[in-house]
Amino acid sequence: MTETIFANAKLILPTEVVHGALVIRDDRITSIDTGGHVPTAAIDCEGDYIAPGLIELHTDNLERHIRPRPKVDWPHAAAIIAHDRELASVGITTVFDAIRVGSILSTGHGRYPKYARGLADEILAARDAGLLKVSHHIHLRAEICSETLLEELDTFDAEDRIGLVSLMDHTPGQRQFSDLDKFEFYVRGKYGFEKEEFQDYIAFLMDLQARIQKPHEAGAVAAARRYGAVLASHDDTTPEQVSVSAGYGIGIAEFPTTVEAAHACHDAGIGVIMGAPNVVRGGSHSGNVAATDLAALDRLDILSSDYVPAALLMGAVQLGDGWNDLARGIGTVTEAPARYLGLNDRGRLEVGLRADLIRFRRVGGAPAVIETWSNGTRVA
Repeated sequence: MTETIFANAKLILPTEVVHGALVIRDDRITSIDTGGHVPTAAIDCEGDYIAPGLIELHTDNLERHIRPRPKVDWPHAAAIIAHDRELASVGITTVFDAIRVGSILSTGHGRYPKYARGLADEILAARDAGLLKVSHHIHLRAEICSETLLEELDTFDAEDRIGLVSLMDHTPGQRQFSDLDKFEFYVRGKYGFEKEEFQDYIAFLMDLQARIQKPHEAGAVAAARRYGAVLASHDDTTPEQVSVSAGYGIGIAEFPTTVEAAHACHDAGIGVIMGAPNVVRGGSHSGNVAATDLAALDRLDILSSDYVPAALLMGAVQLGDGWNDLARGIGTVTEAPARYLGLNDRGRLEVGLRADLIRFRRVGGAPAVIETWSNGTRVA
């Protein structure tokens, strides 16, 4: 049995921060005590914070490693390992790797191929081979307005242990892209479209949505139930959209774009997840509601790093500062995501739970991760 003692630390518990010591044996937390005593052979944390390992529900980071430049497909095994090591370095010990499922194959305008099943196999193989430092789970991003969604969903089953399925509709003129000028700036910058090509692309997407939205939504909801996965909505904008989400049994709303949608989620018992980069930057890069505005209204439950892994801890600390409650801020990236995803063995510093934890200190107000432990093993 291997024992590690972290002493002289600020322990971030679910509802308070206390000065004390924490003991792990093998892969479990076995003791939590208050006081400043540093036993022989203990790690003297010198007043640093000890928090549960961070839990990431929605990250595009793996796709960034796989496609570091447009039209560059990096070797996937190397990309998965690099992604895993980056997460460990910023304190993330559990991740739901977001993989797009649903492709557009019939047009040159924004064409994107299938890749979900193959990439999921590679992640699962790396996990089973013991190559990954942190705990990886699958999050299927179901692109409702795509041509191949249903056939791709049929390639997955309950044995894949998919934890999360999110319903995404990026059709212009609604949700994240209600502002067509911002959508044009984004798409033309991404694909290099001329003005006429862009107009053709919008027409194609709107026609596609009109034809397949309802059957694809129903198929994705049925698939999530078949997998035993939690359902999430994406970019809800209106109370009416939230009402549809609630009818599907959705438990989490990713990045609602308005205060009205966030209020409706709260009233329906749907957890609201917002982007940590939104917190760090002080607003949405798409011009939607600011995460800090929802936090001030008590309408923010979970943070996601979205496209910047290091933002997760930074955003949680900033929320803690704003609430004058560091334990509550850290809870948005530990206890809350664990609770909404049914991960009962992690997310809190509590005797008997997994020894997933991080040690960090504040440098100029910003958090700096000193070490990361996953399942009782130091991984960064």
